[in-house]
Amino acid sequence: MQKPPLHKSFLNAFRGVAAMIKTERNFQIELLAFFVNLFLIFYLHLSSIDAALILLVSFAVLSAEIFNTAIEKICDIIQPDFDQRIGFIKDIAAGAVILLAIAAIIVGVIVYPKYIFI
Repeated sequence: MQKPPLHKSFLNAFRGVAAMIKTERNFQIELLAFFVNLFLIFYLHLSSIDAALILLVSFAVLSAEIFNTAIEKICDIIQPDFDQRIGFIKDIAAGAVILLAIAAIIVGVIVYPKYIFI
């Protein structure tokens, strides 16, 4: 199989992100949180390091949600009926997202107070 041209690869990737935005509620919520953080970065004039930390954990949560959704979709194709083992796999993938979300909240709790309570 021949690899697609580079621009097609990028288009496919952005199509995947667009599909996540259209169909996945959790991704929509996490994207809203990302935009709130983006606003706060500019409104509060975060330092470059603090802004990078906030952006890094925000993108990590969004990426984890994409991986989680991909794992869930693959599991649903492999086993459309309920299977306890598939449920366990889905729970583990969701666990990765929640751990990153908790880490993102902790980073926010560490970073934002020094800009809000000065």
